[in-house]
Amino acid sequence: MIRAGPSHTPPPGYVGRCRDPAIDQRRHGADYDPAGPRPSKSAATRLDDTRLVADTLPDPGAGEAVLQVDAFAFTANNITYAVAGDTIGYWRFFPAQGETDEGWGRIPVWGFGDVVQSNADGVAEGDRFYGYFPMAGHLLVKPQRVSEHGFSDAAAHRAELPPVYNNYTRSAADPAYRADQEAMQMLFRPLFTTSFFLDDFLDDNDFFGAATVLLTSASSKTAFGLAWLLKRNRSDRCRVVGLTSAGNAGFVEGLGCYDQVVAYDDLASLPREPTVLVDMAGNAELRAALHHNYADDLAYSCSVGATHWENARMSGDEPLRGRNPACFSRRHRFKNAPRNGGPQPWRSARQRPGRRSSRRPTVGSTCACAQHGPDAVQSIYQQVLHNRASPSDGFILSL
Repeated sequence: MIRAGPSHTPPPGYVGRCRDPAIDQRRHGADYDPAGPRPSKSAATRLDDTRLVADTLPDPGAGEAVLQVDAFAFTANNITYAVAGDTIGYWRFFPAQGETDEGWGRIPVWGFGDVVQSNADGVAEGDRFYGYFPMAGHLLVKPQRVSEHGFSDAAAHRAELPPVYNNYTRSAADPAYRADQEAMQMLFRPLFTTSFFLDDFLDDNDFFGAATVLLTSASSKTAFGLAWLLKRNRSDRCRVVGLTSAGNAGFVEGLGCYDQVVAYDDLASLPREPTVLVDMAGNAELRAALHHNYADDLAYSCSVGATHWENARMSGDEPLRGRNPACFSRRHRFKNAPRNGGPQPWRSARQRPGRRSSRRPTVGSTCACAQHGPDAVQSIYQQVLHNRASPSDGFILSL
């Protein structure tokens, strides 16, 4: 498993003797106070630091099972999990344990795992599941509510965490599953679900009276998933403008789902009209500049991600012109959608399995890049963390 923290070089032969390798990330410095003021960079999350550790392969007890993590996707979305890990609780899903683990954590990822040992009814060795995993070799789960479709992990430390992240889908019974599309499922399924709920949220609120939707970090998969939906379903009601780096502008324009693409260093060219800001970057300085630019023309502002993690602030506590930014909650939207009678993407795949193509936005723009082993995983982690990866690359990793 990979854990973040100070640089650590394992002794010779360490990896070969690991029964269950993992990678951890440094969550924060020793003087970090989550209840205090915004910490300095030295005290805040130090995501550059990672370490390779070896855990004992878990031995399942009664009602438990062990899944071998076969592969997982790694995107800027996973960096958001780390940035918001303390405030939203992502670090709590797969906590690092042991006397030397204070301040370390394991970033969650979406992927596939195979059951290698099981003492749980209805979960057999060889069964394959899609779901939420640590960056590790194995995961011990306690399946409950087992059905032909999958199960929910009832591990005690996950009991108070959002149920949507505790569910594991059985591949053999998933109408949306295709063996030849596993990579794209890992890359897009969790992100496009967020895009889907954002599209639904904006539609429900009639775009807050605005005619333009502005997306920061426009090259991110969640952003262009939302742009694709808006272009496909709402083009008669809104324009979609993407903000991105000058280096990624060509890629974003080539997606074909933005009406206008603007570089971060050219904010003056943004249209001045009632606008909804959907902030995937989480960059406090950029958000302040956009609020200043639009002022009262900003009909709504929401924070979704933190791809610009070094300057990230998920919901601004700084004084801003115009509307105060809100933090968009996918899990709240997920929880309330059936009650509201709104769209239910997690059910629609079962009800309409023949409509898979409508659930794969601009997949052709993404190349799945598979990498294996601790060194490769740590290398890709640093590339994504520091925005050195090409937006067209979709990383599929395994330890």
